[in-house]
Amino acid sequence: MKNLTILLLSYLLINSSHAFAEKLNLDLTKIGLSGLSSGGYMANQFHIAHSDWVDKVGIIAAGPYYCAQNSIKTALAQCVNKSTDATSQNLTQQAKAYERQHNVAILDNLKHSKVWLLRGTKDTKIHADVTQALHQQYLMWMDPNNLEYINQQPFAHHFPTLTRGSKCDVSESPFMGNCDYDAAGEMLRFLYPTLQPRNEQPQGNLVLVDQQALGGEQASSLAEQGYLYIPKTCQAGESCQLHISFHGCQQNVETVGTQFIENNGLNNWADTNQMVVLYPQTKNSMFMPLNPQGCWDWWGYTGSDYATQNGLQIRAVKQIAESLIQKLDI
Repeated sequence: MKNLTILLLSYLLINSSHAFAEKLNLDLTKIGLSGLSSGGYMANQFHIAHSDWVDKVGIIAAGPYYCAQNSIKTALAQCVNKSTDATSQNLTQQAKAYERQHNVAILDNLKHSKVWLLRGTKDTKIHADVTQALHQQYLMWMDPNNLEYINQQPFAHHFPTLTRGSKCDVSESPFMGNCDYDAAGEMLRFLYPTLQPRNEQPQGNLVLVDQQALGGEQASSLAEQGYLYIPKTCQAGESCQLHISFHGCQQNVETVGTQFIENNGLNNWADTNQMVVLYPQTKNSMFMPLNPQGCWDWWGYTGSDYATQNGLQIRAVKQIAESLIQKLDI
């Protein structure tokens, strides 16, 4: 995807009359999500918070909802590379409490979702018990036929691809694995049963999105800019669906450039399936809120509401997503 065009959103707004329709014709009735590691935790949190809106989720190398319980100490003790003491049943009680408080959507919505989970056998960052706890938690809410768990592939802690990234058994920047395995495709084929074959050379545009302007004051822990992949059919005004992809720690654009965005494989599938992909971005911070590795908040660094509809990052990304149907010339 070296020839992929990157456009500034301000340029897009001013010069949209020929290459772009007046606005994106996005069907936001239901949307899909995916994420790796901290992005997997965020995808799960976003799903639980807005299961009335999100009905397709792919999660790579992450654990159960509310695993960290608003504590970095708990996060490190039971939600990453150690055998977890967290039980799905106990954590699910917190989700039910949030439901009663109207801080997450009705949990019964989850039975209508499709969820795809992946953990590689050579992943030393996330213990098998942690992802198994996520799997068991979803089974409490979902029809097992709508849940797929891939846990026998020899992948390290990364986003597996056909040809991009480091060696498949190595976890290193930019945290993609050259595994002869199209994780994006396997995930999307399960989540979207009528998926068309991928485009080997995506022809759409990668657009910069002003996250601070669109996300509002709750976007303070996000980078100035996010990214949006728009296939040509969507640029032309045809009806398209939205998929949001959450990067992992040390995988934001500030750290690895656009390597993850351009090479994870999602855009190849989006190109032929009328799917716009939003890539929201965190920012690295050595100050409060402390987030030096640019992780998504799954332990509470932005506040105790981080895993609910009131969570700052969840609110910001939702607002950015909803803004994408606004006219492009305003």
